[in-house]
Amino acid sequence: MTPASDIALDALHATATEIFTGALSECNIASAFDRRFHFEGNVLHRLLPDGGGPATINLAAYKRIQVIALGKVAGPMLDVLLDRMKRRQGLRGICCSNQLPTRRNWRFRYFEGGHPVPNEESFTAARAALAMLRKARKDTLIFFLISGGGSAMFDLPLDPQITLEDTIVFHQVLLACGAPINEINTLRKHFSAVKGGRLAIVAPEAQKVSLLVPDVPLRTLDALSSGPTSPDHSTVSEVRELIERYNLNEKFPASVNRFFEREDLPESPGNKSLLPGFFPRKADFTISRKLLSPATMTGEDEPFRDSVFEILLSSHDLVENARALAARSGYFVAVDNSCDDWDYAEAARYLLDRFHSLRVNHDRLCLISVGEVTVAMDRTPGAGGRNQQFALQCALDLAIYPHERLTVLSAGSDGIDGNTRSAGAIVDVTTGARAKAFGYDPEASLAAFNACPLITALGDSVVTGPTGQNLRDLRLFIAEKT
Repeated sequence: MTPASDIALDALHATATEIFTGALSECNIASAFDRRFHFEGNVLHRLLPDGGGPATINLAAYKRIQVIALGKVAGPMLDVLLDRMKRRQGLRGICCSNQLPTRRNWRFRYFEGGHPVPNEESFTAARAALAMLRKARKDTLIFFLISGGGSAMFDLPLDPQITLEDTIVFHQVLLACGAPINEINTLRKHFSAVKGGRLAIVAPEAQKVSLLVPDVPLRTLDALSSGPTSPDHSTVSEVRELIERYNLNEKFPASVNRFFEREDLPESPGNKSLLPGFFPRKADFTISRKLLSPATMTGEDEPFRDSVFEILLSSHDLVENARALAARSGYFVAVDNSCDDWDYAEAARYLLDRFHSLRVNHDRLCLISVGEVTVAMDRTPGAGGRNQQFALQCALDLAIYPHERLTVLSAGSDGIDGNTRSAGAIVDVTTGARAKAFGYDPEASLAAFNACPLITALGDSVVTGPTGQNLRDLRLFIAEKT
């Protein structure tokens, strides 16, 4: 390419980064809370009560208020709730995230759970939450603030004989098996004492309010942090089918295999006839909301009847913000989320084909895709994550378009991609050639799941640091007129 072309690609890199960071900065927990709730004295008004439950909740009617915040956005969610809620009498709680906040409230216990696999603090936080919830009665109001990442950083095996070391291996095997997140979390729900609704049923008499910032497909809201407070409609039969399909019994520790092979393996709480089988790929967001609505709950869901579920922010907000920023910059914008949970290579090929079919009619084009791709690993990985793996695959596939001024950004909204400090990567048609000039073999890096060193050497990492968000991954395909 000519120097002018290099300048054009540099400009596209900058534009892609600005759209990603700008869209993320617009996803503000405080403003999202205020769109949903308003405190008037001790009365909490639900401004958009579409998740079932009462339109108002009078905090003065409760002797105790408990708050359990878990996930990557636990700290910001807790800060906003405490800032808006003036009452402090009878308030106690637990906050478990992957990093300890600098500002802490003395009424709360804080835990630094492990991610992407549990640590000792993950177990300790879960035990503390269960102990606190067992004291809840009808005079108790419980706020659950749930965001992504809680499946690892807040966990405790249902079988007390399973050690932390074996639990870590259990999580590692699931992360490497290539299954989509809803299937992974089906297994986690049946493994854990605090997932699949089991956290909520410890306090069956209490009024419960779950505020959600999901990092899962909106059609499967009960997969968020493996659904600690929502009824679970997956079954033991599905668990066993998944173990067989992905050959997991060959990889699980012996203690985990013994647990799943029990004839009396307990079902998770929830109506198993409401939606047989897994959530369908094309299931609608409204289906998931109905499953969490008290109006549709049956006898098996009775422990969840006094529950309120509200989404504060989601990947939909991230996409709409990105769409607005791209349109403002003069791009024709298209959104295609159909490759959510696909294999990374399949998703890369699909989105590149989709982009070029649109490009025929649009010189300035921005294709947006949100969600997560899967990476099935057959060896110990190097440094990287699904976003850098996807981006490097795109760079290799772009070799057939040598004159295309196209930039691809793929990054995680939490600022973390796999086992690296990068959120993701930006690539273009020159990435492969530049990598080889630096002595890297792009195909070998891809096969070894070791994209990060190559991407870093080229200066094409997306680095944000911890964002205080976790709204899934965002992919941008941007091109100017050639």
